[in-house]
Amino acid sequence: MSDEVRAELKGKVLRLKDLIEYQDGTVASRMIVNRPVGTITLFSFDEDEGLSEHTAPYDAVVTILDGECEVWLAGETHQMKEGETIIFPANAPHALSAVTRFKMMLTMVRE
Repeated sequence: MSDEVRAELKGKVLRLKDLIEYQDGTVASRMIVNRPVGTITLFSFDEDEGLSEHTAPYDAVVTILDGECEVWLAGETHQMKEGETIIFPANAPHALSAVTRFKMMLTMVRE
């Protein structure tokens, strides 16, 4: 999404889970804020989709907007559902997997 399209979202009341649609058999994403200090990206995951274990050099905040998922963080498993948030510390291994279709907001905080 271009900065011009993202600018159209500014100053409006938004229902974040309505800004991204589910797509069969895949993970979809939509970045809504892109700044040098961080990003906010919305994701939708179809059933049986996920993100394999990885690390990020920055803290990441994940908020579940719809559905349910399983999160692995540094060897611990967490069941998450709509309205719940988890903070992934920088460089901590983590992964996500859909229990049902789910949507999430990812906020990356860069230094």
